[in-house]
Amino acid sequence: MNEKPDIHKFLFLSCSVVTALSVIIIIGYILFAAAPVLGREGLGFVFGSTWDYATHQFGIWPFIVATLMVTIVTVAIAVPLGLATAVFLSEWAPRWLDHLLSTLVELLVGIPSVVYGIFGFFVLRSYFTDFINPFIGKTLGFIPLFRSGNNSGLGILLAATVLAIMILPTVVALSRESMRGVPADLREGSTALGATKWETIQHLVIPASLSGILTGLILGIMRAMGETMAVVMLVGNTSGVPSSFLDMGEPMTAKILLDIGYQVVMPEGRSALFAVGAVLMVMEIGFVAAIHIISTRLKQQLEGVT
Repeated sequence: MNEKPDIHKFLFLSCSVVTALSVIIIIGYILFAAAPVLGREGLGFVFGSTWDYATHQFGIWPFIVATLMVTIVTVAIAVPLGLATAVFLSEWAPRWLDHLLSTLVELLVGIPSVVYGIFGFFVLRSYFTDFINPFIGKTLGFIPLFRSGNNSGLGILLAATVLAIMILPTVVALSRESMRGVPADLREGSTALGATKWETIQHLVIPASLSGILTGLILGIMRAMGETMAVVMLVGNTSGVPSSFLDMGEPMTAKILLDIGYQVVMPEGRSALFAVGAVLMVMEIGFVAAIHIISTRLKQQLEGVT
């Protein structure tokens, strides 16, 4: 008897092919459009500091530094806060409080980025101008990365703070669900062996939830590096390499957004902006690969200990 064709298998295969082709087409077009400027500038495009359409010079080092600084500060704020929140919700919070706080955190996902930008500009900016930036400058100003030479409140720290709020739901949700997936038998066994609640969390729950936590970290980094509107409104958008987390800067996404309306009709300018996007894409892929390598090594170490 002839078997009927598996329509479901064909349907899911078609969806997978369409998804893969979409990714390949997008990446291929970005690289194709960026090729003229990348081919001409070479490594000078990455490490150069001059961006001038009139003189046909394109260097994005200041934009790379600003992007990395914003991302680092965002992760430094969001990951500890998000991980601590996830631990509390999954291990200590009563059910009603878990439901309430989880709902409130998840509501942050639905807020448009431009609203975050407005909130940061009109509400948080004054606090950074009057209190936070001066306090950091006075207490940690002996460290170059924390010197304050900016009195506007706008800058990398303000943008990163708002971005941290934006990626917080992703870190919290994935970490919490991963922690909840740890079998109760393992928790009970740890307690039976004399471990305290915190020791069980530290040595069992968090290591067992590492995959979910790192997934949240990866998605958070991608959001922080790729966010545009809120960053444009809060980072200051000044040229030059920022030397402090309190300085203003111009990340790569901000550069693309601010210039695309004027340079899209110019082939060379359009190619340069696509090249910025291509470098940003490579940076994100590099971050993902690095995190995967670290997670693999951590899992191997944990398996060796157990």
